[in-house]
Amino acid sequence: MTQALYRKYRPQEWDAVVGQDHVVTTLKNSIAADRVAHAYLFAGSRGTGKTTLARLLAKAVNCTNPDSAKRPCNECENCKAVNENRFLDLIEIDAASNTSVDDVRDLRDKINFSPSQGKYKVYVIDEVHMLSTAAFNALLKTLEEPPPHAIFILATTEIHKIPATVLSRCQRHEFRRVPVDEIVANLKMIAKAENIQADDDALIQIARQSTGGMRDAQSLLDQLSSTGDKITLALAQTVLGTATSQTVLDVLTSIMDHDPAHGLETIHKALDAGADPRSLARQIVEYLRGLMLIQMGNANQVEATADVKKQMQAHAKSFSTSEILRMMKAFNNAAVDLRGGWQPSLSLELALAEVLDAPAESSPIAAPRQTTPKPAAISRAESQPQVDSDALPKEHRDNVSGGGAADEAAKRPVEKHILNAGDVIKAWKPMSAALPKSQANLSALMNSVRMIDVQGNTLILGLASDVLVSKLDKPDQIEAIQKLIKDHFGVDVSIRCMVTNAKGKIPANVAQDGMVATAIQHGGEIVDMQD
Repeated sequence: MTQALYRKYRPQEWDAVVGQDHVVTTLKNSIAADRVAHAYLFAGSRGTGKTTLARLLAKAVNCTNPDSAKRPCNECENCKAVNENRFLDLIEIDAASNTSVDDVRDLRDKINFSPSQGKYKVYVIDEVHMLSTAAFNALLKTLEEPPPHAIFILATTEIHKIPATVLSRCQRHEFRRVPVDEIVANLKMIAKAENIQADDDALIQIARQSTGGMRDAQSLLDQLSSTGDKITLALAQTVLGTATSQTVLDVLTSIMDHDPAHGLETIHKALDAGADPRSLARQIVEYLRGLMLIQMGNANQVEATADVKKQMQAHAKSFSTSEILRMMKAFNNAAVDLRGGWQPSLSLELALAEVLDAPAESSPIAAPRQTTPKPAAISRAESQPQVDSDALPKEHRDNVSGGGAADEAAKRPVEKHILNAGDVIKAWKPMSAALPKSQANLSALMNSVRMIDVQGNTLILGLASDVLVSKLDKPDQIEAIQKLIKDHFGVDVSIRCMVTNAKGKIPANVAQDGMVATAIQHGGEIVDMQD
């Protein structure tokens, strides 16, 4: 069986360790000065060298070379035994599978036995944060005052889970993520030694994909070398799943053109072809991050092919920075959203709907697809909102023509509807919350309704975008809402869904079904109120 590259090229001496000079220097000096601590805590993200340095430290304290500055020498019997994984006094424990207090008590009972081969018995406890509270408590006394021949090295990726009582008993070392250039240099050395043909751009891509973990980078190189081909940037992006797909470009284009139908079609085609929705969302976020970097003058940090970079330059000019940030937040939420498990496409669909729902002055995301009235100045004394009169109930249409007509209309009694919009608004959320789990999709869509109006026997529901309208305006959804209204109010209604940009809230002292409320629901805005 072929040995994995990260095991084959694990550093066997201090100088071979990459990216942790601050830790290496401290440990080397402590060995040279014979000032070894009884307990160490190595903390840092995965693959940064914690276990490697723990083994080096165990080898150094048991090395028999007379010159302490040259330990470990990798020539004495003890060093060779450690390198060959047969040194009995190096005990490595996986805390993830030995979490109980009984495991720690067993360790505590055996620790008093003298070393078999070397001077010290070194206990390396990996992922120590996985120990139970009782296990930590059982370890405390031994950790504080171990036998003279025992050294503890605790390693963790989640130091915030380590009790303060344990932290105070250890010499703590923080392991940093390895810089990209140092990872690339290491990969080049391995590629040369293993006769692996790899382009520099591909190695840079691997290093960035590993997010500072040397072991991850070496494993990725191992994986790519198994293809048998020369490792190019295109190959690395394809195998690692980091290539900017046409789906991402099409989604961005649909947003730029304000074409939700094309955007939804693109997403559904990708998912039908087997794409993972959260992976697709992450790719969109990564692409948007590239646009942000280009806008901020850091195009050299964008990992993409020449053709994709050309497309990114065009997109970067088409969106403002605030629009890109808003899109990144929406799709990042989709990437980490677990609520859409029952409907895989829902999180992406909602993200697309959200980015298309922008303030009217935004461009190009909010390019209007229908004529929408601009917010109007509304005074309670004048009652002259500038709204589309065709969108208002009949008894209100004459009120928007002028001051005189408004005064006369205000004096005429308003026809009472069988169903009152204010009552529907008050009952809307309770009705939505009362739906069973089997209708969770309908409940979510009802919560997305941002404007409710009643015109005759028609219930008008306003939503933020065409996407949400298309989701709600389906026979089964409409029928379910009609049943809710019938059960709650005893009234049969027809339902009409529309896109609205209404964002204002109706004050409590304004009639919920009056002309002012209707104007607000259609995009109006109160700027002054007079007694």
